[in-house]
Amino acid sequence: MKTTLAHRITFAAVALAAAACQQMPLLEQKPAPAAPQITESVLRERATEQLAAGVKLYEVGEYDNAVKSLTGSLEHGMLSKAEQARARKYLAFSHCVSGREIPCRDEFRKAFEIYPDFSLTSAEDGHPSWGPVYRNVRTQLIAEREAHQKKPLIPLAKAEQMLSEGMVKYDAGDYPAANTMLEGALKEGLKGRDDQVKAMKHVAFTLCLQNKITQCRAEFIKIFTVDPAFDLAPAEAGHPSWTNTFARAKAQAKKDLAAKESKEAKEKTAREKSAAPPTAGVPKKN
Repeated sequence: MKTTLAHRITFAAVALAAAACQQMPLLEQKPAPAAPQITESVLRERATEQLAAGVKLYEVGEYDNAVKSLTGSLEHGMLSKAEQARARKYLAFSHCVSGREIPCRDEFRKAFEIYPDFSLTSAEDGHPSWGPVYRNVRTQLIAEREAHQKKPLIPLAKAEQMLSEGMVKYDAGDYPAANTMLEGALKEGLKGRDDQVKAMKHVAFTLCLQNKITQCRAEFIKIFTVDPAFDLAPAEAGHPSWTNTFARAKAQAKKDLAAKESKEAKEKTAREKSAAPPTAGVPKKN
């Protein structure tokens, strides 16, 4: 009896083991869940989303979080060159308004190097926190580029050289020095009308940027005596420092020009009348 019971227990254990062995291949053959695939389009979407988020964070004044989001957008390596430059621009803005001039300068330089057409709008260029840094970086890059180019065989005349140096000072944000050099160029006698207008225009800019509004307006008016059809370039027209001043100067210059033309026309008519021979008397017919 005991032997029979032992046999039954042994048989049951063997049967259970066999059943377990039959189930094992089924468990082993069960496929593992597929890992999510990260494609280039997904990375590009994430990068553009982080760029947009970074700009919004900057606009609401969360500069440190903006830096994190903008940096993250660049780390994906999927932004276009123009988008990279935009991210670098807002990184520079965030650093400059936070008092970090060195990383601000570095980001502007990277933006120029990545995207040669990079530039700030006229409104952005006039910002007191990053405007001077941006212009200084741009001037340095221009100087570096020119250093690798051949020097002209014919040196510039003194007036033209002063104009060139004045523009370098202007781009660097040194407005008093720029004003001195540009006015000196005009006194020396710039030959070309375009150079004269360029110097006078930037003299006006330097005056407005130093809040010398009356002198700035007078300098703008002078330009119309050299070029009556003068106008600002689209990128210059919206600058907050001189837009209204230029508009008033332009209106005054047109008024003065109209008055001058009217006076000259009257004087011409008077001269013609005085130069005309007197009309001889015609005898009456009988």
